[in-house]
Amino acid sequence: MTVIAAGPCMVTYVKGDRDGYGAVQIGYDSGVRKLDRPRTGHLKGLGLFRHLREFRSEAKPQRGQTISVASFKPGDIVRVTGVSKGKGFQGVVKRHKFAGAPKTHGHKDQLRMPGSIGPTEPKHVFKGTRMAGRMGGDNVSVRNLEVVEVDEQNNLLYIKGAVPGGRNGLVAITGEGEVEFIDAGTASVKSDAQKEPEAQEAVLEVNETKKEAADSEVKKEQSAETLDSEDTKS
Repeated sequence: MTVIAAGPCMVTYVKGDRDGYGAVQIGYDSGVRKLDRPRTGHLKGLGLFRHLREFRSEAKPQRGQTISVASFKPGDIVRVTGVSKGKGFQGVVKRHKFAGAPKTHGHKDQLRMPGSIGPTEPKHVFKGTRMAGRMGGDNVSVRNLEVVEVDEQNNLLYIKGAVPGGRNGLVAITGEGEVEFIDAGTASVKSDAQKEPEAQEAVLEVNETKKEAADSEVKKEQSAETLDSEDTKS
């Protein structure tokens, strides 16, 4: 499995009729201290985000709402998009899986050569001819990945299979279904409501402790009174 720290992401802009299409722009990774002035003005009142990405959507959320891993559940089939690992300048054998030349019959130092690249009549190389060049660093999507576990407390997604890119890379996770937009106020209210039962239990425990202490003190006083009465009788 691959563990992905997903979100929370905040809605920074909502596109509609004014822009000609419907889309939602979200921001991720608020661990940045300073941005340029245009982006700082664009994010006014929301904080600073290192990454801004846009997704086509007909939903109309409000600016400032957040998206968390709660939108996913175990068993969902998702698509993960990211930038693949860069491998630098590579030859045709590694880049395009060419077989290379035979090792004998006069092919000295040509085992991994590309060979002929086409006829001589056009006097130029056809566009798209497979040759040596930069490999990797492309936008890649891996489909049909399964969500195994969702950790809402730590904002983690456990996905079965490999995802494009290296460690600490940025990926986009998309799947079927509705996205759950959460208000900041609602999230705080839920967290307070979750804390209330714990506080009530703590108060009950304190009250029970005080009651036990008071009962023990009453028993001690009663035993002292009985001892005093027995001494008086004697």
